[in-house]
Amino acid sequence: MADYSALTGEYTIDAHHSRLGFVARHAMVTKVRGSFNEFEGTVKIDGDDPSNSSAKVVVKTGSIDTRNGQRDGHLRTNDFLDVEQYPEISFTTTSIREAGDEGFEVTGDLTIKDVTKSVTVPFEYGGAATDPFGNFRVGFEGQIVIERKDFNVAWNAPLETGGVLIGDKVTLEFEVSAIKNAS
Repeated sequence: MADYSALTGEYTIDAHHSRLGFVARHAMVTKVRGSFNEFEGTVKIDGDDPSNSSAKVVVKTGSIDTRNGQRDGHLRTNDFLDVEQYPEISFTTTSIREAGDEGFEVTGDLTIKDVTKSVTVPFEYGGAATDPFGNFRVGFEGQIVIERKDFNVAWNAPLETGGVLIGDKVTLEFEVSAIKNAS
């Protein structure tokens, strides 16, 4: 196992240098990628015992962005995220464990549209560095596949050629840069 003791501390996720994205199959032939542009989060790292670490992330559902205004508008309706009634998606860790060299299994409660499910996201430690402004940063990347219907995001449309417009599985992608808070 790696030595993470130098990472111990509390961090704030840098939304300008992080990405919370997703990928979903469209029309059975291609994938649509998108992200959420507004989110905030905190990470507490115990470098001596990573199992004592924790994280919380809150995403503004209205900030969904697939680079297509019409599609984004539909994703904001009650067919999908219902941003008026459910303005936030949240993830709060319940456990963290080391998994191999520079890897972690982060388990937590994912809440979408008031449905909470436990999910485990495998994360890779990307490294740590002090940026030109004196900020100590850490980076992590991970992804997980969820079934959107499990979170009451079930709208779909049949295709003439068979199949459906939107795949049931959605890959959630996390590229996180966090800045250590001043002591």
